Amino acid sequence: MQTALDGPTFELNQKMDGLSMDTIRIVILDNHTLVRAGLRYILESQPDLKVVGQVGNLNEALSLIASTRPDIFLLEFDPESGLSFDVIPAIKKAWNQVRMILVTGSNDRQTYLQAVQHGILGIVSKTQPPDVLIKAIRKVHGGEVWIEHSLIANIVNHSYQGQNATAADPETDGIGLLCEREREIIKYIGRGMKNKQIASQLCIAETTVRHHLTSIYSKLGVSDRVELLVFAHRHRLTQDLHNKS
Repeated sequence: MQTALDGPTFELNQKMDGLSMDTIRIVILDNHTLVRAGLRYILESQPDLKVVGQVGNLNEALSLIASTRPDIFLLEFDPESGLSFDVIPAIKKAWNQVRMILVTGSNDRQTYLQAVQHGILGIVSKTQPPDVLIKAIRKVHGGEVWIEHSLIANIVNHSYQGQNATAADPETDGIGLLCEREREIIKYIGRGMKNKQIASQLCIAETTVRHHLTSIYSKLGVSDRVELLVFAHRHRLTQDLHNKS
């Protein structure tokens, strides 16, 4: 089960020849030629996905990102070939609006944790079927995050591995500041719901949801949805809603 998988299938609002306002533009970085070719074949089978470039090294990727300004950047983690998370600042400098998804064959918890800490908005295992990657791209492009529940568990467990379970946790101070409505919103965030969906569920305005999120980020000391998601799972703030499902 995935955190942001569930929900209605993406539908195109317009269909046009070539690129349209609904087309998601993608750059692929992987040092294996066959992997890049396979990803391109899979993605371009979809009418709303367009691979604007595929490269095998970082320098080429940075040049391509700067010139094409893609919506989504798919990358592999391979420190031996120079593809480590240390390159992410350079990627953001090339085009700061790009959203990054890690496509990985690694099962290492440290890799998942580093990905989240460096601003990766999606993590997809190479063992997953193609439709999972396609859904992940659409969700991340839509402003959501895509991290499987099993990966979140690994991230949470690793980030707190070795800590004294009885030690005081300063993060709980922030939790105590949350109002009931903010707690509700966090639970729906844990389900992968967008602001518009949350607003509809709670019968409030979408702008009100955004204001609540700003307050939540401030109280919990997180900066975005990814950090909030990890925080919420670590402190079981999504548990009640999931138990009702």
